[in-house]
Amino acid sequence: VTIDSKSIHQIVEKSIVQNKEFFSAFAKASADKEKNIKNLSVNDLKIAKPIIKEVLNRLQFLMDVGLDYLTLDRKTGTLAGGEEQRVRLATQIGSKLTGVLYILDEPSVGLHPRDQNRLIETIKKLRDLGNSIVVVEHDPDTIRKADWVIDIGPGAGKHGGRVIFEGTPKELLKSKTLTGEYLSGIKKVEVVSQNPKSQPPKYLIIKGAQEHNLKNIDVKIPLGRFVCITGVSGSGKSSLVNDILARALFKKFYHSLRPKFASENLEEEPSFFMETNGASEPGKHKEILGTEYLNKVVIVDQSPIGRTPRSNPATYTGTFSHIRALFAQTREAKIRGYGPGRFSFNVKGGRCEACQGQGVKKIEMYFLPPVFVTCSECKGKRYNKEALEIEYRGKNIAEVLEMTTEESLEFFKNIPQIHQKLKTLNEVGLNYIELGQPAPSLSGGEAQRVKLATELSKKATGKTLYLLDEPTTGLHPDDIKKLLFVLKELVNQENTVLVIEHNLDVIKNADWIIDLGPEGGDKGGFIVAEGTLKEITKTAKSYTGQFLKQILK
Repeated sequence: VTIDSKSIHQIVEKSIVQNKEFFSAFAKASADKEKNIKNLSVNDLKIAKPIIKEVLNRLQFLMDVGLDYLTLDRKTGTLAGGEEQRVRLATQIGSKLTGVLYILDEPSVGLHPRDQNRLIETIKKLRDLGNSIVVVEHDPDTIRKADWVIDIGPGAGKHGGRVIFEGTPKELLKSKTLTGEYLSGIKKVEVVSQNPKSQPPKYLIIKGAQEHNLKNIDVKIPLGRFVCITGVSGSGKSSLVNDILARALFKKFYHSLRPKFASENLEEEPSFFMETNGASEPGKHKEILGTEYLNKVVIVDQSPIGRTPRSNPATYTGTFSHIRALFAQTREAKIRGYGPGRFSFNVKGGRCEACQGQGVKKIEMYFLPPVFVTCSECKGKRYNKEALEIEYRGKNIAEVLEMTTEESLEFFKNIPQIHQKLKTLNEVGLNYIELGQPAPSLSGGEAQRVKLATELSKKATGKTLYLLDEPTTGLHPDDIKKLLFVLKELVNQENTVLVIEHNLDVIKNADWIIDLGPEGGDKGGFIVAEGTLKEITKTAKSYTGQFLKQILK
């Protein structure tokens, strides 16, 4: 069965924008009574008219939320979080419902500043239909266009959890809150002056990249620098970095296309990698040159540092092994013959056997998510009475795990191995998290910074490539400042940091920018501009360059 010589397969493999053109031609033909389309009579067109109208409406909604580059047969599993959310948003506008409360969690994820306005207009359309929309968002433009803003803080973790402002965006600009100060420009994410590198860089070169919409391009990535891959949504950034570069390097260094997440018992050396969708072979390219200048590839994503309450910042960073050894060296522990294993909540001995060292018990609720309740035996302390009788400087092991990074930094100031690891957690802005805070309760941004802090505290080899895909997801401008500090520290240790990013505050801090485009989908996949911040802002056809120019004024 074909329409205008095209089968259904040929239609769905085209992008949304191409289908819009295809069906618009039909709409014109059905409006023109005399016009005939291959194998469709005037009568057929009459029947097709209402269907075409519905198809065009739905395609338009998808275009309005900035998804014109997607093909109709794209698997939902391969969509970025922001894309998936925007597909759902387009569906809701099409349903024309009223009186609904919509809750959106960072719909701007993965959206280039150019498309941000279209998304805001779409949300306003939903509101104008008579709905209420609650958006969790850090994007300044979205906050400015809101009717009402509720700011929660003032800090994070123990220092947060209060409503510190509610009112209109205009009133927020005058408030003394951190969000208000960043919106009004009192505070800014500054361009940190780069460390001048004495010698010219070596390069990692991807030759003939052709995966998805990439147009057989050669990409030169300077090593020992902070490099940003930018471009509008669908321009080929993920295809280049995740599908080609990451997979090819994993294959070379680890003989695997799907490196595992960190193991659940995270008292071992942590390793962390992003899931590669479907984990097929590396994307289409000719070759990658310059891999001899690297000895390690690490992908730092926002996945949890562990899947169970057993995993926490202390076990992940390796601090807990030193703390357990310290407790085993106390006089009382030696008298009783306790080794470090007695202070682990993962093995029998010192842990509470009622909850097996988890501090909580899982209660299965049929047809509902499971519920976790505090263990009635140990009251959430994870250890048995004997283990809790051993104290170091007046605190037992459970009390140490309840301390925040800030408190423990002072407490362990005379123990270099522990102090060094805690210092990096503090530097990345995680001074408020507890050492024993269960991994599932950390946000994506927090988990990512725990991973980065762990990397920072390791001995630097100077030959590591760090890959990050939109690390600013879920981050407030103040957190972005802290993230940039860590990334710069990794580069100062002679490592390479390669980031896919839309956030202009991060992009303006890069040593080197590679801008793909000029558009998304078929019209993308070219290198539009590459170079330093100054060089990118001078490129007229680069959307990223033009937005950077505006914020640097």
